[in-house]
Amino acid sequence: MFFVVTDSITCLRPALLFSLKPFFSNFGAIVTFALLGTFIASVVTGVLVYLGGLIYLTYRLPFVECLMFGALISATDPVTVLSIFQELGIDTNLYALVFGESVLNDAMAISLYRTMSSLKSHAPGQNFFMVIFRFLETFVGSLSAGVGVGFISALLFKYAGLDIDNLQNLECCLFVLFPYFSYMLAEGLGLTGIVSILFTGIVMKHYTYSNLSENSQRFVSAFFHLISSLAETFVFIYMGFDIAMEQHSWSHVGFIFFSIIFIGVARAANVFSCAYLVNLVRPAPRQIPVKHQKALWYSGLRGAMAFALALQSVHDLPEGHGQTIFTATTAIVVLTVLLIGGSTGTVLEALQVVGDDHDGPLSESLDGNNGYVAPSYNEDATSGNRLKMKLKEFHKSTASFTALDRNYLTPFFTSQNGDDEEEHDDPMPSSRGRGFLGHN
Repeated sequence: MFFVVTDSITCLRPALLFSLKPFFSNFGAIVTFALLGTFIASVVTGVLVYLGGLIYLTYRLPFVECLMFGALISATDPVTVLSIFQELGIDTNLYALVFGESVLNDAMAISLYRTMSSLKSHAPGQNFFMVIFRFLETFVGSLSAGVGVGFISALLFKYAGLDIDNLQNLECCLFVLFPYFSYMLAEGLGLTGIVSILFTGIVMKHYTYSNLSENSQRFVSAFFHLISSLAETFVFIYMGFDIAMEQHSWSHVGFIFFSIIFIGVARAANVFSCAYLVNLVRPAPRQIPVKHQKALWYSGLRGAMAFALALQSVHDLPEGHGQTIFTATTAIVVLTVLLIGGSTGTVLEALQVVGDDHDGPLSESLDGNNGYVAPSYNEDATSGNRLKMKLKEFHKSTASFTALDRNYLTPFFTSQNGDDEEEHDDPMPSSRGRGFLGHN
């Protein structure tokens, strides 16, 4: 339980400290990568592991357990890569894509894992539609709980008048406690607390944070940065002790080796297929370039969330299967953090995405109201372009959400309008002396 709470602190830090302006500007692409992409990666990994077992290439697992492994190993690390990106001064929109995909990807991976675990624990002939319903219940329910608590906190801090000097301690305490109220509420309802706390953090950063006094804003930013760094450190110390002291099933080295290959293939299927769909609805200057797609593919480190779910699989799966998955996941996390994490800077420089000018292709179409200009399209398109039309409708709806947020949600939940929020949105500092998210 303590490890799960620690991991939730690690996941909460990006949501509360990252400026959400680029996040909402790229919301359609982020949702595509995080939801559809994670589903693709989970299924591809699970199927490849299962097929590898059938031809005796790897350790053989039942199909549902392969899907559980695919779900848990599809959770990418939201912290390590972002720190490297910030240090190197990567393009703001590429940073936003990696941030949004990695955070929402955790939520999707947890929901998929719990759904597959539920399917495993019930009768084999369980109705397929009940499985879908269970997944939607877990994901949408957790999301709704998190967003609801975030909106309640925004209204409380807007109207309670806590921003006076003698109540600032209470203001800070309540701000810190609200995310964990969301976590406990979701767990009490049989939902997923980590998914809930992620969305609470996003909503509180976007709405509640601006209702705090300036001193409280500085304090909570420093506080969450501190405890998340401590939690991160604890996670890797825990992993180190686990490798040295816990019993592991190292007899299936082939399973670890081929799993790494399968994960790379699944990550490629995720990134390049989703990027293709996103580029269908974006005008040429706004399309995700190939070098950014390669950076997204290489940035899929596995971290604390995959480790936590693998630890849970030891209790969920009998006959030593959970222990095999846990050993493989531990090895994959360590290898990706050491090898991929250590070489990320070099690879990004080779891809020529380091120090990208914020006036580059991905930033040109930002309009003055903090939203990408929706591309125009011909209503008389032929039937062969129906998929493209549907995707453009989705893109148009995300632009409408940005306008809804700017014109109605932000004025209702905060004491400032959408334009004021843009002007006062704190930039994230970079090592180059330039506001990393300071471009308007």
